[in-house]
Amino acid sequence: MSRKSAIQNLNELQAQKMTAGQKIAERLTKFSGSWGFVIGFSLFIFGWIFFNVRFKFLKVDPYPFILLNLLLSFIAAFQAPIILMSENLEAERDRIRAENDYLINITAEKLIEEVRDEVINIKKEIILLQNISEEIKMLGEEIQSLKVRS
Repeated sequence: MSRKSAIQNLNELQAQKMTAGQKIAERLTKFSGSWGFVIGFSLFIFGWIFFNVRFKFLKVDPYPFILLNLLLSFIAAFQAPIILMSENLEAERDRIRAENDYLINITAEKLIEEVRDEVINIKKEIILLQNISEEIKMLGEEIQSLKVRS
């Protein structure tokens, strides 16, 4: 009895389907959602503010830091769609995972039914063998009683 396995490696399946843009979005989201990014970006912002307050005379980005605000807006404008692309990819993974779970459940249900049917057949065979055994005993007793009479 050969069966095709319903279990699939979802990571491999997803990696095969990913476009270059999805791979980039996945990496950027992974990086921007890390503590390294949060700490590094915080240090960058504090460094920017410190540099521009300490060296006012250079007038790179004086208070209220309009250039910094523009930079932050630019980053937010591009980061949001990238995060949404990554979430769409995760939703696709969830859909594939649910489909895979469904296939596994169907396969398990079929196997359980086969095992149940096999157990029922074995029980029927046991009952049949018990009946045959009882008939053989009864025949043996009849033969003994015929021998005794003769």
